[in-house]
Amino acid sequence: MEPYLTLTSINKNFNGFYALKDINFDIKPGEVHCIAGQNGCGKSTLIKIISGVHQPDSGGVIEIENTKFSSLTPIKSVQKGIQVIYQDLSLFPNLTVAENIMINIYHNTKLRNSKDMEIRAKKVLDSMDSEISVNTLVSELTVSKCQLIAIARAIAENAKLIIMDEPTASLTHNEVKHLLSNVKKLKQKGIAIIFVSHKLDEVMEISDRFTILKDGEYIGTYNSEDMTTQRLGELMTGQNISFTPIATPFTDEIVLECKNLSKLNQFENINLTLHRGEVLAVTGLLGSGRTELCLSIFGLNPADSGDIYLEGKQVKFKSNRDAIEAGIGYVSEDRMGTGLVMEQPISDNILSSQFKKFQPALGLFQQSKALKLVDQLIKQLKIKVGSPYHAVSTLSGGNAQRVSIAKWLAIKPKVLILDSPTVGVDIANKSGIYNVIKELSSMGVSLIVVTDEIEEAYNNSHSITVISNGKIKQKIQTKDTSPEYLSEVVNA
Repeated sequence: MEPYLTLTSINKNFNGFYALKDINFDIKPGEVHCIAGQNGCGKSTLIKIISGVHQPDSGGVIEIENTKFSSLTPIKSVQKGIQVIYQDLSLFPNLTVAENIMINIYHNTKLRNSKDMEIRAKKVLDSMDSEISVNTLVSELTVSKCQLIAIARAIAENAKLIIMDEPTASLTHNEVKHLLSNVKKLKQKGIAIIFVSHKLDEVMEISDRFTILKDGEYIGTYNSEDMTTQRLGELMTGQNISFTPIATPFTDEIVLECKNLSKLNQFENINLTLHRGEVLAVTGLLGSGRTELCLSIFGLNPADSGDIYLEGKQVKFKSNRDAIEAGIGYVSEDRMGTGLVMEQPISDNILSSQFKKFQPALGLFQQSKALKLVDQLIKQLKIKVGSPYHAVSTLSGGNAQRVSIAKWLAIKPKVLILDSPTVGVDIANKSGIYNVIKELSSMGVSLIVVTDEIEEAYNNSHSITVISNGKIKQKIQTKDTSPEYLSEVVNA
């Protein structure tokens, strides 16, 4: 079968830095093709060249259905049948499902036929076996249903190639299964799919071929039958990366205890015990109450009833400031929104939890002492920075996440809560964060790791608590279970 799209000798230079070097790529109708690589490998730049946002340097060729172009524009890309579904989905919450699906078809039409719009939108949804009402406001839909609307909009515009950029980042296990099922239906319709995800198990399940990029260079294209998760990780990183269960034991000393903790409509009767140096994984489907529970422990979401004990003493946190003073740190899932100030220097972000320590009431800021701590934490966590004075926004996702961890290590925490610490992080940086977790455990820090990835929970914990609908479903010692059993418990 002839390719729908072929890229030949594609280069892209930004101010002397090559984001892409001599890239060759093709995709066939009805194929799911994964573009894989670490953060900063060139995936986003390649997608933007295909969608016409960036123009390649001279000499490269883009061929679509036997027509050659030196570059594309966004309009030309759409006209040729290329649609991109980004993580934010670009939907209008105040419009109906039908209006969102048909918006690019009707936006230039002065007289819009709403009935015709609804009929055409419903026809697309029916082809995807969806029962979503076309008259529903998008603001009333779940993330997974919004994703379905974005796919339906692409189909309505006669897409021949749909690019999905991290489509499962905010989905539950069952929602991921539904999305992958819809991807298979698109494939059966002859639509080509470029699938980009850091979750290797998903791309292994759905992809027909893999194109690997590393540091902007083309590593190769491989058929799915010749690929394993281990091999994919090696090609992406150039390293033999393996994830093994945590081995360091923890002590008998109880550091944190929650007794009958409850919060109306969030969680009920939660009992947890965390020992010195223990890593407790809290897992369950999105919306199970995991994050709400952790925010209560951190003082940002006080429970309605129940008690929290820290090192044997009952504590009542009125705010997160009280929790921080007591030695509890919290690495937010939303590191860019609430965890870090992305445009501020790395050093300021690391010191943000400890500014008072270096600023005596009537004295000057102790800059040399503060920067010594910054340097120490950058080295300890192996954060790759050009300068601690550079903005956090200059870092990769994995290194930014390490800055958010460093921020809390500065307070020398007794308990550190990591909420979804590897979301949006590539395989090499995941491995680095897992090593940080194990190192902190060996230093006697007690950790709660919130995750919806079964393998992540299994390989990086001493014990696992599964939460469902705000209640503890099961407590398991990691050494006594398996990823397969955990998956059954979580998804039952």
